[in-house]
Amino acid sequence: MKIMVSDLEVKVSDVDGEIDNSPKNPDNYCVSAHWLFIENGIIGPVQHLVWNHNDKPNPDPRQPYQDALDQADKLVFFNSKFDWSWLRDMEFTVPEVDCAMIREFLFAQARPWQLSLKATAERRDVTRKKSDLVDEMFKSGTGFEAMPLETVLEYAEADVISCAEIYLQQEQELNSPEYEDMKPIFKLAQDKMAYLIEIEDNGCAIDLDALEIVEKEFIAEAEAITKVLTQIVAEVMGDTPIKLGSGKDMSKVFYGREVIDRELHRKIFNIGLKPDGKPLPAPRMKQKEFNTAVRSTTVLVDRTSVQCCQACDGKGKVQKYKIKWRTKNKVKYQVQGEPYKNLSNCDECKGVGAFYVSTGQRAGLKLVPEGAVDASIHGFKTDKHTIKKLLLQAKRKKNLRAEEFLTKYARLTAINSYLSSFVANIKRWTRFTGLLHPNFNQTVARTGRLSSSKPNFQNLPKGGKFPVRKCIVSRFEGGLIGEIDYSGVEFRVAGELSKDAQIIDDILTGKDVHKQTAAIINQCDVAEVSKNMRQEAKAYTFAPLYGGMGANEEDHVRNYFKTYFSLYKGLAAWHQQLFSGVLKDGVVKIPSGKRYIFEDVRRTPNGRVTNAQQIVNYPVQGFAGVIMQLACVRALRRFKHLQLKSKLILTVHDSLVADIYPGEVDEVKAAFKWALADIHAEIKNRFDYDFILPLDVEMEIGKNWMEMEEIHLT
Repeated sequence: MKIMVSDLEVKVSDVDGEIDNSPKNPDNYCVSAHWLFIENGIIGPVQHLVWNHNDKPNPDPRQPYQDALDQADKLVFFNSKFDWSWLRDMEFTVPEVDCAMIREFLFAQARPWQLSLKATAERRDVTRKKSDLVDEMFKSGTGFEAMPLETVLEYAEADVISCAEIYLQQEQELNSPEYEDMKPIFKLAQDKMAYLIEIEDNGCAIDLDALEIVEKEFIAEAEAITKVLTQIVAEVMGDTPIKLGSGKDMSKVFYGREVIDRELHRKIFNIGLKPDGKPLPAPRMKQKEFNTAVRSTTVLVDRTSVQCCQACDGKGKVQKYKIKWRTKNKVKYQVQGEPYKNLSNCDECKGVGAFYVSTGQRAGLKLVPEGAVDASIHGFKTDKHTIKKLLLQAKRKKNLRAEEFLTKYARLTAINSYLSSFVANIKRWTRFTGLLHPNFNQTVARTGRLSSSKPNFQNLPKGGKFPVRKCIVSRFEGGLIGEIDYSGVEFRVAGELSKDAQIIDDILTGKDVHKQTAAIINQCDVAEVSKNMRQEAKAYTFAPLYGGMGANEEDHVRNYFKTYFSLYKGLAAWHQQLFSGVLKDGVVKIPSGKRYIFEDVRRTPNGRVTNAQQIVNYPVQGFAGVIMQLACVRALRRFKHLQLKSKLILTVHDSLVADIYPGEVDEVKAAFKWALADIHAEIKNRFDYDFILPLDVEMEIGKNWMEMEEIHLT
């Protein structure tokens, strides 16, 4: 087999302070191509073509690169999706494509490996990247097109050789008996890459007018909430100046406390980051120890009343004058000279313009941190997970003011996130064609699930009523948006892997498990469960599958988690099998051949193990992700086979989204059903695994991605 290992260097652009290296940016172009061949395990010399460089007015022809591609049985890059996207945009014809970075991700088996070419070369002890040649130039804003050409060639040659040596090592490992059962998942990952190339290239049509309306609605809601929050802050803090976006200020508002010794606070509560960037673990403290620690590093704050500074008349600034020395009768004395050009901070109020005097009343919402895990560098946490916990505390204590503030503050935080993460990002990355081309990544989530950016659609709020969805429309006149979604695929996967008889029976009999959840949580009969109760219960139904134990939930919700494992005893037993297996050999395997390595796991006093949540989560999420990957690959295959004009445009969570060409609704429905619901035979063919349970799917169609109606697939 003749393997072509290649690397492209491209000119990139700055878009609002972010690097844009996409071929969809008309200001970007490919500077040069570099490649070598591997035959019979022997690495050949590096060749190159320079197409767009400031030092080369006459570009090399493109045909020699296409000739090289035509000779190759397989094309390998380190980050193949990036380079392949460029080749596709430049209309090169490519052979089968493999990716050394995706391979390395799979070899990592959920270990936190750095996956850059530089880190991989160092880990595998092969030819190193020559980053030192270009790093300083990149920092100064010099791109490949403007660097000295000999530097570009030397840098790229090292990259190609490094990638080739990595690939040969990977091939040797993959062809060893140890990794024989993983070969199918390596093949699926490469097939999934082709699907991602397709949907990124297709892009989503964006209705910018609809997006602007959504933006205005969000801004108006944020302004209204801010007004109410500001009023509440004034009530509980007096005249103390507070910024709603400040973690330090919000800690004062939430808890009525402020840090008096930052370093002691940091030390006592072990605040900081480990070398890998993760937070240091909170110290274990009994309640009495925690209370003592809180009193030693923080103090209660009072409401204040503002008093104008008389020295500067509340301006915070005063005019100062230069001093001149005079002599009279041999005695030196000072006189006022010329005024200084700039005003100076007032010495009395230190530039504030006012004094904040205690009223003697305790400030804040009077919430109480519950343990060392709540500590932060600013005092105590105010993030959305902590707010959820504090809301329960406020309800328990009937602290209505705190409940109102926390609810509105959480909503304001969410809106600000929607505006920056979705509205601003969609505006920023929608091209002049009216298409948005999100970036999807296979090598971030350790479970194997997709991540995405520009924007991160995987973080899209669940449910079909998120208004930003309105801006995703059809590019075709009279076209529609269609979405097909697996229904409860993780529940089915958990039933498959655990062989839990009750889960299997619930699925085969069509039990409404969300109603069951609602009945347990609300301590009522299933027949009494309302539509709203069922909807609210959805957030909890499958949480135990992922290792959730109901911590920080209300008592009646925690009861659900206890009841869950008495209902599904086979699932509980399987979790214990996973724990025992990891304690024995440190590995969890799933039927696709994918593995998850857990190092240094130990038994905990409560009978579980360290990393328990990941140990039970990864196999369920991972195998569900494998099924979804295969569904995507099948959908693309079917669309190509049927020569549909409709386009696959997104995959989010367990769903596929298509831009449907007029008149092709029935064909898309059939293709989607074949790809997702009728997948069992291909699971058997690829992984030699009989997936017994049915996979239910639901499909919706509408004029945009929000305003949709469910349709029947039969």
